[in-house]
Amino acid sequence: MQADTQAQVAFYLTGRRASAQLDAVDALGLRPALFSGYRNLSELRYDFPLLLVDGGVADQAVQSLSGVFDNALASAARGTDGERIRKHALRIEQEIRTLAAAGTGAAFSALWTKATATLGKSADKSFDDSARRTLAAIKVDGAVVDCDGALPARLLQHAWAAVQRQKAQGFRKNLDRLALKLSDILKADHERSAAGRSAKNLQAAVGLGFGGAFDFDAMSRVLAKALPKDAFPESRRKRINELLATLNAQQFIPPSGKTGVGKPYSFLFTSCAEALSAFRQRSAKLLALAKAIAMAELEIAGQYSEARHDALFAQFGANGLDPQELAQFPDYLVCVNAARMDALEQARLMEILSSGLPIKVLLQLDDILEVSAHSDGGLTTGLSSQKIASMAMGLNEVYVLQSSSSNLLRSRDRLLRGLAYRGPALFSVFSGASAKASGMPPYLVAAAAMESRAFPAFSYDPSAGPNWATRFYLDANSQVDQDWPVQSFSYEDELHQRVSENLAFTLVDFVASDSRYAAHLARVPRAQWNGSLITVSEGLASERKGLPDKVPSLAMVDADNVLQKVIVDERLIREARRCLEAWHSLQELGGVHNSHAKKLLAREKRAWEDSMEQAAQALSASAPAPAPAAVAAAPAAAAAVVAEAEPERSPDEAYIETARCSTCNECTTINGKMFAYDKNQQARIVDINAGTYAQLVEAAESCQVSIIHPGKPRNPKEAGLEELIKRAEAFQ
Repeated sequence: MQADTQAQVAFYLTGRRASAQLDAVDALGLRPALFSGYRNLSELRYDFPLLLVDGGVADQAVQSLSGVFDNALASAARGTDGERIRKHALRIEQEIRTLAAAGTGAAFSALWTKATATLGKSADKSFDDSARRTLAAIKVDGAVVDCDGALPARLLQHAWAAVQRQKAQGFRKNLDRLALKLSDILKADHERSAAGRSAKNLQAAVGLGFGGAFDFDAMSRVLAKALPKDAFPESRRKRINELLATLNAQQFIPPSGKTGVGKPYSFLFTSCAEALSAFRQRSAKLLALAKAIAMAELEIAGQYSEARHDALFAQFGANGLDPQELAQFPDYLVCVNAARMDALEQARLMEILSSGLPIKVLLQLDDILEVSAHSDGGLTTGLSSQKIASMAMGLNEVYVLQSSSSNLLRSRDRLLRGLAYRGPALFSVFSGASAKASGMPPYLVAAAAMESRAFPAFSYDPSAGPNWATRFYLDANSQVDQDWPVQSFSYEDELHQRVSENLAFTLVDFVASDSRYAAHLARVPRAQWNGSLITVSEGLASERKGLPDKVPSLAMVDADNVLQKVIVDERLIREARRCLEAWHSLQELGGVHNSHAKKLLAREKRAWEDSMEQAAQALSASAPAPAPAAVAAAPAAAAAVVAEAEPERSPDEAYIETARCSTCNECTTINGKMFAYDKNQQARIVDINAGTYAQLVEAAESCQVSIIHPGKPRNPKEAGLEELIKRAEAFQ
C-alpha cells in the first residue's frame, strides 16, 4: 500500500491527520460541491423572502416575494410596454430582496419606496411609469422577512393569527346572535308586563310625531285587561339575565361594538408551563361560557325545561368539554426553542400533546448537530429533540408537522391545516440558525438539513383518514424513494474539459459544511487523487470488513469554486448510517419500500408462479404426444425464435434482455432516466449517458431475473472502476 493511501486509511480509521500527506480544512472555507452555484442567494429568484400579508384570509397570509411580483406582472406587463415593465419590475424585486437579506424586516411598502428611490436615480422616465403600474397591480402589504433564526416564530404567529381571526369572526357572530335573541325575549316580556303597557311607556313607543293623536291612559287601561294570565316566570327572567351577563363578560374574543367587562385574554405564550397554567386558570370561565351558550340555544328555541335541564346543567363540564365544544374557542400558540427547554418544560410539552387540548406548539431547533455525551467527540443529529416529533405521532391524536424553515412556504397548506386542527398540534422546525458555524446563509443550511435526511420533512394528520396511508405524508422530500437525493454536478477538469457526474447528497455533506466538525475531514492534495478514493455513498453502501483499501471522500469547492476532494473519518460514516436507518423507518411509514408490502408481494408472486407451473404440468399431461418429426424440429424452431428476439451484441455494450423483464421496478428505482419501461411494461436502457457505470452495475445486481448486462464503462474517469468491473463480470 502506497504511503499516501496508508495516510488516507489511517485518517479514516482514527481521525488523525498526517501533515505530510493530508491537509486541514479549517481555513479553506469549503462547502459541498452541489452548493457551488449558491454563493449569493440575493441574486437568485427563489421562495424567499416572504411577505406576511396584513389582514386577509389565512390561505393568502403568507406569500413569496417572487409570487407577489409574478401575480402583479400577469396583469400589469401587457401590451407593447409589457417587456419593459417586466424588466423594471424584476429589478425592483431584486433590490427589495437585497434589502430584506440585510435584515431590515420592514414592510413591503417601505422597502418598495426605498428600492425605487435607489433605482430611479439612474433610470429614465419610463422606469417611474413601470414602477407605478406594477405597484397598482400589487394589492397587498405586510412585513417582508428572510429565512433566518426569527422566521419560524414570526411565520407561525402570523399564520396562527390569521386562522384565529377567521375563527373569532364566527364565534363573535354567534355570541352576538345569542345575546340579541335573549335580549329580545326579555324585551317582549317587558312589553307584555304592566310596566310595559303603562301610559308613559306606550307614549314613548309611539314617539312625539303622533303623541297628541292617542289617549295613552285609556289605551293603558284597555291593554291592562288583556294582560296574559300566565306571567313570565321570574326564575326564567333571572336565568336569561345571568346568561346575558356571562355572554357580555366573556374575555375569550374582543367584543363587537362595545367595551367588554375585561381585557381579552392573550393566547400567545413562550413557555409550555405558562400556557398550561393559563388554560387551567381560565377553565372555570371557559366552562361557564360554554354552558351559557348551550343554555341560551335552548332558551331561544323555547325548549328549556327547568325540571329536566337544571340538574343536567348543574353538572355541565364535570368531565371536561368535548372537542366540538372546545373547537369554537380560540386556540393557544406556544413558541419554544429546543435549546432553552429543560426537563420540566419537556414534561409540560408532552402533557400538552397528550391532553387533547387545542394548544399548538412551535418547537424551534436552531442546531441539530450535537456532540454525543456517550462517545469521545461522536455526533448525534439532534436526536433528543427530533424524538419529540416521533413520540407525538405515537399519541395518534396530535397533528405533527416537521420541516426545515426553507420548506415552510411549500408546506403552507399543511401548516394551516395543523393550525385549524381541533386538537393539539406540534410544529417541529429547524431554522438553519446554526449557519454562523458554516458561513452559509440560514436558508441553505436549513435546505441542506432536509436534503441530507438529517431533518426530513413529514406531516401526520389524524383527521385525514383512518390509517397511515392517509394520515402520513413524506413526499415533501426530494427523491423520496431513494436513500440519498442524487443531483448532477458539472465542472471543468485540468484539461479544460467539461465533466459531469451524479453526486449523492448525504448526511456527511451536511456535516462537512459545518466548520465545528472540520476535525472529521481532511483534504487530499490533487497529486494524491487515486483509485483508493470512493464516494461517500459508495462507502455507505458496503460495510467494512478488515482493513479497508478504499476511503470515502466528498467533492467540495473552496471560496474560488475550485474542486477539492476531502476524505472523512469512520465516525461520520457511522452517523450517516444511523441517519439512513431513521430515514428508512420514515419511508416505511410513508409506504416507500415497505417491508410488509414486499413480503406480501413475494408471497403472492410465489403463489402465482406455483399456479402457473401446475397449470403447465396439467396441460402437458393432457396434450397428445407430438410426432417424431415435430419433436426433432422443435429445438431448431426455439433456437430460431431466441436468435430473432436477442441479436448478437458486443460484450462491451450495455443492454437488457427486455423480453425476460418481470417488471420488478429495481432498475427504474435506481435511475428512472437511464432505465424505463416500454409499452409492454418491460425495462430497457433509454439513455446510457443519464447515469453512471456504478448504477448499471447496481441495477444488474438488484435485478431479480439477472437480465441486465452492464458491458464496459463509458467514462474512464469514473471513480472505483476497478472494483465495478469485477462486480460486473458476473453479468456479462
